[in-house]
Amino acid sequence: VRLEESGGGLVRPGDSLRLSCVTSGRTLSTDGLAWFRHVSGKEREFIACIWWRDGRTYYADPWKGRFTISRDNEKNTAYLQMNSLKPDDTAVYYCAAGAYVSYYASGYDYWGQGTQVTVSS
Repeated sequence: VRLEESGGGLVRPGDSLRLSCVTSGRTLSTDGLAWFRHVSGKEREFIACIWWRDGRTYYADPWKGRFTISRDNEKNTAYLQMNSLKPDDTAVYYCAAGAYVSYYASGYDYWGQGTQVTVSS
């Protein structure tokens, strides 16, 4: 299974970004996908996850209502829509895939290389 993130960049506070995670080689047994982020010197943070087969989603409280996870089965692509971005959202964002959804990084077997998001005025 391969995951490739894109869509990061430099934006201003209040802007929006949509990250994409293109998957390949995924099977029916790889049904969970999540987005995490990592700030240097801190632990990787869970943002949201989605069941690929039925689209059920779960979010960590800090991002409920501001970030939205979704997937497009035909394109084998998952998305993270990020609105009202803040400087504190500056991080490397990763997508991860596994057999199930999990709030923990250890629950995922496959990871993308990450995409940098920088929020600065």
